[in-house]
Amino acid sequence: MRDPDLQNFLEAVKKAYGRYAGEGRTRASLDTIFQRLETPVPARAGPGSRLPVCGCLDDVLSADFEAPDLSALVAAFRTIEPRLRWYRRATWNETASANFPDGHANTMIFGPQGLEEHSDLMLGVSLLGPQVRYPDHDHAPEETYLVMTEGEFRHGDSDWFTPGVGGSFYNSPGIGHAMRSGKRPLFAFWALLSV
Repeated sequence: MRDPDLQNFLEAVKKAYGRYAGEGRTRASLDTIFQRLETPVPARAGPGSRLPVCGCLDDVLSADFEAPDLSALVAAFRTIEPRLRWYRRATWNETASANFPDGHANTMIFGPQGLEEHSDLMLGVSLLGPQVRYPDHDHAPEETYLVMTEGEFRHGDSDWFTPGVGGSFYNSPGIGHAMRSGKRPLFAFWALLSV
């Protein structure tokens, strides 16, 4: 049986992705992820750990989310956040901003090193402090974002675009992509499906 707080988070994130994510390949990817998560695995015990940029979290999570499903997702995330282990991206390139190393944090909720260990999927969060650019990068798993704050993204040959609060978009396997924050922090969920 899954920990009740983690189950509540899973239901909230599934509902939010269900409302905001697109159709086609996006929907198929998310359906597979959530089907795989129907079977819980033992949760990691112990406290989480934060990085200095996580000081931005209180500001981000106390925002007024007008949509009830986004408010429910943030409330569920708040409950599990003390158990999460935040980490920095291990590598980056010249496309990252100079403040990137200390200006970002990621955490895994489901997946390798997550609260629940899964080898075939990843569901987590990225946090960027103000005026931080995440480096151009790509990866084999397909990915669907659910954006919770203002911020800019790009993928492939696209220009920078702003999904807005509740915006969602899909990155096909191997496509280059990046994100950047403006004057406020950027906070976004991501779901990756490994084959």
